[in-house]
Amino acid sequence: QVQLVESGGGLVQAGGSLRLACATSRRTFSSYDMGWFRQAPGREREFVAAIRRSGGSTNYGASVKGRFTISRDNAKNTVYLQMNSLKPEDTAVYYCAAGGPYDTINYSQTSYDYWGQGTQVTVSS
Repeated sequence: QVQLVESGGGLVQAGGSLRLACATSRRTFSSYDMGWFRQAPGREREFVAAIRRSGGSTNYGASVKGRFTISRDNAKNTVYLQMNSLKPEDTAVYYCAAGGPYDTINYSQTSYDYWGQGTQVTVSS
């Protein structure tokens, strides 16, 4: 079992930045591909970003590409999501997830076996 704990959410004005972190105590963290997903009220959970276990490959959802950056520090068992130029439509609960590893980036929620509890991000206009 992999327990994931997100942090860094909060309230920010449009155009601002936040950095989310997702940590685990498991030494096997580097064995997993990691993803970030988000869910806004009344909407389905959507893919935000993912990074392969080595950190050498990343990919992003269309709505965040160019504004968000995913990274990981395997020595600290932590994955990050740097969010810049935030918009009100980025308001959601953000979840990190662990799965795989796979040969390619996975966008599907079903590819991830472990999930954090989520952290709220609210962007005011």
